[in-house]
Amino acid sequence: MGSIFDILGPVMVGPSSSHTAGAARIGMIARQLYGRQPKKATVYLHGSFAATGKGHGTDRALIAGLLGMKPDDMRIPESFEIAKEEGMDFTIEAKDIREAHPNTAQIIMEADGVNTMMIQAHSIGGGRIRVCKLDGIDVSFSGESNTLIIRNEDAPGRIKEVAAALSDAQINIATMQVFRDKRGGIAVMVVETDQIVPGEVMDNLQSKDGIIRVKFLLAN
Repeated sequence: MGSIFDILGPVMVGPSSSHTAGAARIGMIARQLYGRQPKKATVYLHGSFAATGKGHGTDRALIAGLLGMKPDDMRIPESFEIAKEEGMDFTIEAKDIREAHPNTAQIIMEADGVNTMMIQAHSIGGGRIRVCKLDGIDVSFSGESNTLIIRNEDAPGRIKEVAAALSDAQINIATMQVFRDKRGGIAVMVVETDQIVPGEVMDNLQSKDGIIRVKFLLAN
């Protein structure tokens, strides 16, 4: 059964729930995954995002999200100017991304002293999105639930360590997915949880051998 949200759509700055609100959420989740506002952002628009995005404010919404603005932030139309004021450089270009959803954005984020991060996500309507690539690894999550994202070396025991750490902290796992680029390579765990994962639990996970990066997305 659908919710009233499916009928009415999200609270947002228009004109489009898919091209504006969804784009803002993509930018916002990209910023959360990076853990900071990027110093430089390279944004590629694919398909409908590239063809009609300017008219729908997709470009400005993506930059607004990277600045930390939510889809209902009235400053979205001024995001380019605000980015300039805050010293965030950005470029936006059209790009044909093979086998990508029509409403796709690919964002590469850079900052001093921090590794570059690339995410690819698409808008599926009603302000909802799906992240489908993280640093070149195929993934699939929406960010609508509390979501723990762990990048780690693909080796036996990693999943058990993460599950044990969450259990010890009385955090219940709702769903867990594991993605990897190749056997023995780099893996990404996507763990949806019923509770918020505290900072000390994330620090504990980050300290474990083979864990490369730990990020948490608060349900939104």
